[in-house]
Amino acid sequence: MPRVDLPGKKFRWRFLAAIAASLFAALAANALLQQIQASQPSHIPSNISWTDQTLKTVSAGNALRGLLLAKRCEHCHGAEGFSQSPVTPNLAAMDKFAIWKQMEDFRDRKRSSLVMQPIAASLNGRDYADLAVYYSMFPAYPDPQDDRSFPQKLPESAEITTAARLIKSGDGLRGIPPCQACHGPVAYRMGAPSLTMQNSDYIFAQLQAFAAGTRANDVNMPMRTIAGLLTADERRALAGYYGSGSALLPGQADGSQPR
Repeated sequence: MPRVDLPGKKFRWRFLAAIAASLFAALAANALLQQIQASQPSHIPSNISWTDQTLKTVSAGNALRGLLLAKRCEHCHGAEGFSQSPVTPNLAAMDKFAIWKQMEDFRDRKRSSLVMQPIAASLNGRDYADLAVYYSMFPAYPDPQDDRSFPQKLPESAEITTAARLIKSGDGLRGIPPCQACHGPVAYRMGAPSLTMQNSDYIFAQLQAFAAGTRANDVNMPMRTIAGLLTADERRALAGYYGSGSALLPGQADGSQPR
Protein backbone atom coordinates (compact mmCIF):
# COMPACT_ATOMS: atom_id res chain seq x y z
CA MET A 1 0.00 0.00 0.00
CA PRO A 2 1.55 3.34 -1.02
CA ARG A 3 2.49 5.76 1.69
CA VAL A 4 0.56 9.04 1.91
CA ASP A 5 2.34 11.99 3.45
CA LEU A 6 0.01 14.00 5.68
CA PRO A 7 0.55 17.77 5.86
CA GLY A 8 2.53 18.96 8.81
CA LYS A 9 1.03 20.51 11.90
CA LYS A 10 2.11 23.99 10.86
CA PHE A 11 0.22 23.72 7.56
CA ARG A 12 -2.90 22.33 9.24
CA TRP A 13 -2.99 25.18 11.73
CA ARG A 14 -2.67 27.72 8.93
CA PHE A 15 -5.47 26.02 7.03
CA LEU A 16 -7.78 26.00 10.06
CA ALA A 17 -6.91 29.61 10.84
CA ALA A 18 -7.81 30.65 7.29
CA ILE A 19 -11.19 28.90 7.56
CA ALA A 20 -11.87 30.53 10.91
CA ALA A 21 -10.95 33.97 9.55
CA SER A 22 -13.27 33.51 6.56
CA LEU A 23 -16.11 32.38 8.82
CA PHE A 24 -15.57 35.31 11.18
CA ALA A 25 -15.55 37.77 8.25
CA ALA A 26 -18.81 36.30 6.91
CA LEU A 27 -20.48 36.53 10.33
CA ALA A 28 -19.25 40.09 10.78
CA ALA A 29 -20.55 41.10 7.34
CA ASN A 30 -23.95 39.52 8.06
CA ALA A 31 -24.18 41.30 11.42
CA LEU A 32 -23.34 44.63 9.74
CA LEU A 33 -25.99 44.04 7.07
CA GLN A 34 -28.63 43.29 9.70
CA GLN A 35 -27.65 46.45 11.58
CA ILE A 36 -28.01 48.56 8.42
CA GLN A 37 -31.38 47.02 7.60
CA ALA A 38 -32.60 47.63 11.14
CA SER A 39 -31.61 51.31 10.94
CA GLN A 40 -33.37 51.70 7.57
CA PRO A 41 -36.84 50.13 7.91
CA SER A 42 -38.82 49.31 4.77
CA HIS A 43 -40.92 52.13 3.31
CA ILE A 44 -44.53 52.29 4.48
CA PRO A 45 -46.59 53.97 1.73
CA SER A 46 -49.22 55.45 4.06
CA ASN A 47 -50.21 55.40 7.71
CA ILE A 48 -53.91 55.48 6.79
CA SER A 49 -56.08 52.60 7.99
CA TRP A 50 -59.61 52.62 6.61
CA THR A 51 -61.40 51.61 9.78
CA ASP A 52 -65.03 52.40 10.64
CA GLN A 53 -63.79 55.22 12.85
CA THR A 54 -61.73 56.71 10.01
CA LEU A 55 -64.73 56.64 7.67
CA LYS A 56 -66.90 58.30 10.32
CA THR A 57 -64.28 60.97 10.94
CA VAL A 58 -64.11 61.94 7.28
CA SER A 59 -67.88 61.79 6.75
CA ALA A 60 -68.46 64.03 9.78
CA GLY A 61 -66.69 66.96 8.13
CA ASN A 62 -68.39 70.35 8.30
CA ALA A 63 -68.67 71.96 4.85
CA LEU A 64 -69.31 75.46 6.27
CA ARG A 65 -66.14 75.28 8.34
CA GLY A 66 -64.38 73.86 5.30
CA LEU A 67 -65.47 76.94 3.32
CA LEU A 68 -63.68 79.17 5.83
CA LEU A 69 -60.56 77.01 5.89
CA ALA A 70 -60.47 76.90 2.08
CA LYS A 71 -59.75 80.62 1.95
CA ARG A 72 -56.10 79.81 2.52
CA CYS A 73 -56.21 77.28 -0.35
CA GLU A 74 -57.65 79.62 -2.97
CA HIS A 75 -54.35 81.14 -4.05
CA CYS A 76 -53.22 77.83 -5.58
CA HIS A 77 -56.39 75.73 -5.96
CA GLY A 78 -58.82 78.43 -7.03
CA ALA A 79 -61.84 80.06 -5.40
CA GLU A 80 -64.05 77.04 -6.05
CA GLY A 81 -61.45 74.32 -6.28
CA PHE A 82 -60.46 74.93 -9.91
CA SER A 83 -56.88 76.11 -10.28
CA GLN A 84 -55.79 78.60 -12.91
CA SER A 85 -52.48 76.72 -13.19
CA PRO A 86 -52.46 73.43 -15.13
CA VAL A 87 -49.72 72.02 -12.87
CA THR A 88 -51.86 72.46 -9.74
CA PRO A 89 -54.55 69.88 -8.99
CA ASN A 90 -58.23 70.77 -9.10
CA LEU A 91 -60.05 69.88 -5.87
CA ALA A 92 -63.62 70.60 -6.97
CA ALA A 93 -65.82 67.48 -6.81
CA MET A 94 -62.87 65.38 -5.63
CA ASP A 95 -63.86 62.40 -3.48
CA LYS A 96 -63.68 63.40 0.18
CA PHE A 97 -61.85 60.25 1.25
CA ALA A 98 -59.19 60.81 -1.41
CA ILE A 99 -58.61 64.40 -0.27
CA TRP A 100 -58.41 63.38 3.38
CA LYS A 101 -55.85 60.63 2.66
CA GLN A 102 -53.59 62.94 0.67
CA MET A 103 -53.61 65.52 3.47
CA GLU A 104 -52.70 62.84 6.00
CA ASP A 105 -49.92 61.59 3.73
CA PHE A 106 -48.54 65.11 3.33
CA ARG A 107 -48.52 65.59 7.11
CA ASP A 108 -46.84 62.23 7.68
CA ARG A 109 -44.34 62.97 4.87
CA LYS A 110 -45.48 59.92 2.97
CA ARG A 111 -46.04 62.20 -0.01
CA SER A 112 -43.46 64.86 -0.79
CA SER A 113 -44.28 68.51 -1.42
CA LEU A 114 -42.38 71.57 -0.24
CA VAL A 115 -45.67 73.50 -0.34
CA MET A 116 -48.20 71.01 1.01
CA GLN A 117 -46.20 69.39 3.82
CA PRO A 118 -46.00 72.55 6.00
CA ILE A 119 -49.64 73.40 5.23
CA ALA A 120 -50.81 69.94 6.22
CA ALA A 121 -48.70 70.13 9.39
CA SER A 122 -50.50 73.35 10.39
CA LEU A 123 -53.90 71.63 10.23
CA ASN A 124 -55.43 68.63 12.01
CA GLY A 125 -57.61 65.67 11.11
CA ARG A 126 -60.84 67.59 11.66
CA ASP A 127 -59.61 70.36 9.37
CA TYR A 128 -58.84 67.78 6.69
CA ALA A 129 -62.36 66.35 6.99
CA ASP A 130 -63.98 69.78 6.78
CA LEU A 131 -61.98 70.71 3.68
CA ALA A 132 -62.61 67.32 2.07
CA VAL A 133 -66.38 67.52 2.54
CA TYR A 134 -66.45 71.13 1.31
CA TYR A 135 -64.60 70.43 -1.93
CA SER A 136 -66.47 67.18 -2.57
CA MET A 137 -69.80 69.06 -2.68
CA PHE A 138 -68.95 71.11 -5.77
CA PRO A 139 -70.74 70.17 -9.01
CA ALA A 140 -68.97 67.95 -11.49
CA TYR A 141 -69.00 70.58 -14.26
CA PRO A 142 -66.98 73.81 -14.20
CA ASP A 143 -68.55 77.21 -14.63
CA PRO A 144 -67.54 78.41 -18.12
CA GLN A 145 -67.53 82.02 -16.92
CA ASP A 146 -64.67 81.36 -14.50
CA ASP A 147 -61.01 81.60 -15.50
CA ARG A 148 -59.96 78.00 -15.01
CA SER A 149 -57.35 75.81 -16.64
CA PHE A 150 -59.85 72.96 -17.07
CA PRO A 151 -60.90 71.71 -19.54
CA GLN A 152 -57.81 71.90 -21.69
CA LYS A 153 -57.64 71.40 -25.45
CA LEU A 154 -58.37 67.98 -26.91
CA PRO A 155 -55.30 65.83 -27.61
CA GLU A 156 -54.54 64.43 -31.04
CA SER A 157 -56.81 61.70 -32.40
CA ALA A 158 -54.11 59.03 -31.99
CA GLU A 159 -53.61 60.00 -28.34
CA ILE A 160 -57.36 59.80 -27.70
CA THR A 161 -57.43 56.30 -29.20
CA THR A 162 -54.45 55.19 -27.11
CA ALA A 163 -55.91 56.61 -23.91
CA ALA A 164 -59.40 55.22 -24.52
CA ARG A 165 -57.94 51.73 -25.10
CA LEU A 166 -55.94 51.81 -21.88
CA ILE A 167 -58.87 53.19 -19.89
CA LYS A 168 -61.35 50.66 -21.20
CA SER A 169 -59.24 47.53 -21.75
CA GLY A 170 -55.73 48.09 -20.40
CA ASP A 171 -53.01 45.92 -21.92
CA GLY A 172 -53.15 42.27 -20.91
CA LEU A 173 -49.86 41.37 -22.57
CA ARG A 174 -48.02 43.78 -20.29
CA GLY A 175 -50.17 43.11 -17.25
CA ILE A 176 -51.76 46.58 -17.30
CA PRO A 177 -55.35 46.63 -16.01
CA PRO A 178 -57.88 49.12 -17.42
CA CYS A 179 -57.80 52.50 -15.69
CA GLN A 180 -61.56 52.38 -15.16
CA ALA A 181 -61.16 49.32 -12.92
CA CYS A 182 -60.01 51.63 -10.12
CA HIS A 183 -60.98 55.13 -11.25
CA GLY A 184 -64.38 54.28 -12.75
CA PRO A 185 -65.67 54.52 -16.35
CA VAL A 186 -66.05 58.33 -16.08
CA ALA A 187 -62.94 58.70 -13.90
CA TYR A 188 -64.84 59.06 -10.64
CA ARG A 189 -65.18 56.39 -7.97
CA MET A 190 -65.53 56.66 -4.20
CA GLY A 191 -62.20 56.36 -2.43
CA ALA A 192 -60.11 56.88 -5.57
CA PRO A 193 -58.67 60.18 -6.75
CA SER A 194 -61.05 61.70 -9.28
CA LEU A 195 -59.58 62.27 -12.74
CA THR A 196 -62.82 63.55 -14.25
CA MET A 197 -61.83 67.20 -14.01
CA GLN A 198 -58.11 67.06 -13.40
CA ASN A 199 -55.47 69.09 -15.23
CA SER A 200 -53.36 67.34 -17.88
CA ASP A 201 -50.00 68.65 -16.73
CA TYR A 202 -50.71 67.65 -13.15
CA ILE A 203 -51.78 64.11 -14.10
CA PHE A 204 -48.74 63.65 -16.31
CA ALA A 205 -46.41 64.86 -13.56
CA GLN A 206 -47.94 62.41 -11.08
CA LEU A 207 -47.70 59.49 -13.52
CA GLN A 208 -44.05 60.36 -14.11
CA ALA A 209 -43.44 60.54 -10.36
CA PHE A 210 -45.10 57.17 -9.75
CA ALA A 211 -43.07 55.60 -12.57
CA ALA A 212 -39.82 57.00 -11.13
CA GLY A 213 -40.78 56.06 -7.57
CA THR A 214 -40.49 59.64 -6.33
CA ARG A 215 -44.15 59.46 -5.34
CA ALA A 216 -44.75 56.32 -3.32
CA ASN A 217 -47.86 56.79 -1.16
CA ASP A 218 -49.96 54.28 -3.10
CA VAL A 219 -50.80 51.34 -0.83
CA ASN A 220 -49.80 48.00 -2.42
CA MET A 221 -48.04 49.92 -5.23
CA PRO A 222 -50.77 49.85 -7.90
CA MET A 223 -49.86 53.22 -9.42
CA ARG A 224 -46.10 52.74 -9.22
CA THR A 225 -46.46 49.37 -10.95
CA ILE A 226 -48.85 50.51 -13.68
CA ALA A 227 -47.13 53.83 -14.38
CA GLY A 228 -43.81 52.01 -14.64
CA LEU A 229 -45.25 49.71 -17.31
CA LEU A 230 -46.66 52.56 -19.38
CA THR A 231 -44.51 54.42 -21.88
CA ALA A 232 -44.01 58.17 -21.51
CA ASP A 233 -46.21 58.69 -24.59
CA GLU A 234 -48.99 56.61 -23.03
CA ARG A 235 -48.77 58.59 -19.80
CA ARG A 236 -49.03 61.81 -21.76
CA ALA A 237 -51.98 60.48 -23.78
CA LEU A 238 -53.87 59.52 -20.61
CA ALA A 239 -53.11 62.89 -19.04
CA GLY A 240 -54.33 64.74 -22.12
CA TYR A 241 -57.47 62.64 -22.33
CA TYR A 242 -58.53 63.30 -18.75
CA GLY A 243 -57.36 66.91 -18.76
CA SER A 244 -59.54 67.69 -21.78
CA GLY A 245 -62.64 66.38 -20.01
CA SER A 246 -62.96 63.59 -22.58
CA ALA A 247 -64.13 61.14 -19.92
CA LEU A 248 -67.35 63.16 -19.69
CA LEU A 249 -67.94 63.50 -23.44
CA PRO A 250 -70.29 61.08 -25.27
CA GLY A 251 -68.60 58.87 -27.81
CA GLN A 252 -65.17 59.15 -26.25
CA ALA A 253 -65.12 55.80 -24.44
CA ASP A 254 -64.29 54.03 -27.71
CA GLY A 255 -61.78 56.65 -28.82
CA SER A 256 -64.05 58.36 -31.37
CA GLN A 257 -64.22 62.12 -31.76
CA PRO A 258 -67.08 64.00 -30.07
CA ARG A 259 -69.91 65.11 -32.34
